[in-house]
Amino acid sequence: MLENEEPKLQANLKVVGVGGGGCNAINSMIKQGISGVEFVAVNTDAQSINASQAGKTLVIGTKTTRGLGAGANPEVGREAAEEDRAKIEEVLQGAEMVFITAGMGGGTGTGASPVIAQVAKSIGALVVAIVTKPFTYEGPTRTKNAEGGINELKKYVDSIIVIRNAKLHELLDGNTPAFAGYDKPNEILYEATKGIAEIITIHGRINVDFADVRTVMQASGMALMGTGTAAGENRAIEAAQKAISSPLLEGMDIRGAKAMLVNITASSNLTMKEIEEGMTAIHEAAGQEVNIILGMVEKEEMNDYVSFTVIATGFQADANRDLGSAGIVQVPPVPSIFGSGSSENNTGQERKTSIVDLVFSNQASNTVDMNNLDVPTILRDTLKKEQKMRDPEVPQQKLENEGKTDESINQLKFRSNPNSVPKDEEEDRSASFLRNIMD
Repeated sequence: MLENEEPKLQANLKVVGVGGGGCNAINSMIKQGISGVEFVAVNTDAQSINASQAGKTLVIGTKTTRGLGAGANPEVGREAAEEDRAKIEEVLQGAEMVFITAGMGGGTGTGASPVIAQVAKSIGALVVAIVTKPFTYEGPTRTKNAEGGINELKKYVDSIIVIRNAKLHELLDGNTPAFAGYDKPNEILYEATKGIAEIITIHGRINVDFADVRTVMQASGMALMGTGTAAGENRAIEAAQKAISSPLLEGMDIRGAKAMLVNITASSNLTMKEIEEGMTAIHEAAGQEVNIILGMVEKEEMNDYVSFTVIATGFQADANRDLGSAGIVQVPPVPSIFGSGSSENNTGQERKTSIVDLVFSNQASNTVDMNNLDVPTILRDTLKKEQKMRDPEVPQQKLENEGKTDESINQLKFRSNPNSVPKDEEEDRSASFLRNIMD
């Protein structure tokens, strides 16, 4: 019998960082560690590749760019990837699952990522993209390029997670050092990648394997992901409720899910009663008809904490249409920023893509009932703050009477000093920050 946490050898997972942002992201992931995955760095900038810590590196488009980068031009990035399509296939060969991480809006990440995703799908891999959108101050051109790149990327991936740097910027304390602030998107990329990958790569008492994840995520329509960690008397219930009320799920009824993967991580002090309590909370929210695949991992370092990770898929078209009014941002149809060459290898076959967006648009405040206690408190707090900013005449006393003061709003802001708290508290705070940035 294999011991817990031994990496699974039969599942080949590769994390591909594309462009400058993607290569920086996987360097951060390598430093922090993700069990059982292989890292690949792909860029048009040879200098960036030389600084990569990935086990495999690939400079693409040397004929097109001479190793000097794509010049923030997505079309050049696409051409570079097309030029070395065979080399890309070679480094991806054998992968059952491919994560693509990139900063969208520039040249290589935006232009090459869809080509890499297309190659990954052609070898039969399950493909999940985890990408960032630019800060607002980076300008409308970069934002437009990012939207076009995401729109193109959707065609070839099974799921896509979009992190909005602009929302991250709003949640950071104004006194956060600049370079620390720029590290935060990489932390979220790491948490999202690790959360999915280690469901597969870490053995548990009740094991979830790659086939289970493929069943839940492959071409499954809209996908939602949430995590929750808690300690204390009702820790399992609280952790489960945090996971299913994560901002990824807010505004959408999880009852619409057809399939769900639930992974519980805890130390050996977890009881059967707590498992039942946590799963009952999830069943009550999702309904009895949902097909749930359950996994459990024993980690003694969790001590008195328990963590639930939930991936929900299979939502109907009507539910997807409700997402816009509920505040979950979906990538709008935008004209392709690529030339006609970007679709040369497209078979024209329409594919269903799971889209996960880690943040909400400001439109949420127009559609969420502030007095509805079923709406998670963190969302109502944030929206009341936005309402106050839009309408300065709203009396402060009125907000205080509703229990939403500036003090409660400030709880959403990230406070950077991870070394000042115990490891377990830090991990719980990290999970909370991930949920906040998705709000």
